[in-house]
Amino acid sequence: MTVRTRFAPSPTGLLHIGGVRTALFSWAHARKHDGVFVLRIEDTDLERSTPESVQAILDGMHWVGLDYDEGPFYQMQRMDRYKAVIGQMLQSGEAYYCYCSKEELETMRAEQEARGEKPRYDRRWRPEDGKTLPTPPADVKPVVRFRNPIDGVVAWDDQVKGRIEISNTELDDLIIARPDGTPTYNFCVVVDDWDMQITHVIRGDDHVNNTPRQINIFKALGATLPLFAHLPMIHNDQGQKLSKRRDAVSVVDYDKAGFLPEALLNYLARLGWGHGDDEFFTLAQFVEWFDLKDVSPSPSRFDREKLLWLNAQHIKAAEPARLAERVQQFLADKGVDTSTGPDLAAVCTLLKDRSQTLVEMADQAEYFYRALVPTTEIVEKHLGPEDEARLGLFAEGAATLAEWDQPTLSQYIKDFVKAQGVKMPLVGMPLRAKVLGTTSTPSVDAVLALLGRDEVLKRLAA
Repeated sequence: MTVRTRFAPSPTGLLHIGGVRTALFSWAHARKHDGVFVLRIEDTDLERSTPESVQAILDGMHWVGLDYDEGPFYQMQRMDRYKAVIGQMLQSGEAYYCYCSKEELETMRAEQEARGEKPRYDRRWRPEDGKTLPTPPADVKPVVRFRNPIDGVVAWDDQVKGRIEISNTELDDLIIARPDGTPTYNFCVVVDDWDMQITHVIRGDDHVNNTPRQINIFKALGATLPLFAHLPMIHNDQGQKLSKRRDAVSVVDYDKAGFLPEALLNYLARLGWGHGDDEFFTLAQFVEWFDLKDVSPSPSRFDREKLLWLNAQHIKAAEPARLAERVQQFLADKGVDTSTGPDLAAVCTLLKDRSQTLVEMADQAEYFYRALVPTTEIVEKHLGPEDEARLGLFAEGAATLAEWDQPTLSQYIKDFVKAQGVKMPLVGMPLRAKVLGTTSTPSVDAVLALLGRDEVLKRLAA
């Protein structure tokens, strides 16, 4: 059997990081078993689905690097297939027309609640032996309802949560086609998973309540049941379900904030799954180690500080040229021209051990491409008359250096400090403040070497 998994988001907004975690686990399971990973867009919610959201999903999947083998498939392009299956179910008696009006359903619910009963459809239009059905009203377009079993239980061995059993008495005859003929979510999902031969349905545990309904539809169609794995929810640092209103939940947010996709995936992998004490790992290692049996059924808590730490580790491990491509975009957004000045990849090499995000790296890289004005506090503390005079002497000596590289500058700075009879901070801090506009930089000799003799002397003379 070829393992086949799927990621099936609804295009009703940006790609949620909870969805990315689901996609990651589905993708990894398929890759681990040399299987097939399918992308399916569940776009039957016509009121909320938008082309922009579809594109956001595709762009998000591309950014995080989760490649799919088949798709994207769109449910709206499969309407003929759904209608054909519904027709077969009507013919076989697995489904039936229901002519209840909205008002009848509201009255039914109110009466049940008044009696202290759980509100549910009372199956008044369900055909039964010896039952006489009402005459269909001419002014009501019927829905199609699934003939759910009345007795017994629905049971499955969830790959994450263990054995789950739901009594059929808890389930009503759900609507599988609306009055206008469009099929509903729970029905479309089953037909899609059946047609696409999905072997493992890996999704969030907010779908647990849908699963018994879908299993009954699978059985009614005579389809092979997939295995189900319901992943725990991701909570924020307050222990609440991640909310689009409160939390940064879109992959776009993390791209704009300067996170690397591999860092985000590394972090999401650790939410609900673990491999010993390993925190930092590559996507290839994750695939090698991943097993559904190691996924915890308990909710995970999102920790931004841990994500920042992981992002810093991945920045340190990344190729400088790749970092430079993204940092250049952040600098361009700040109006910084990097076409003149030192090679940006070399700048990233110098800064990558000091940056938690690429935005931080871009902020630090700015002084290589334009002189920054130090704050009043820095001027008062490090650029008094005595400091300015000392920097003038420093510039005179620096102009005569035979070489302009880090070893030469390192030795020159040491000799100059000794000759001035002061401690290193009394030279290094004013030097940073005057040339770079800040006192927080990497080793000053490395920065001056990369900035170049002409630019350093120009800024010292300003």
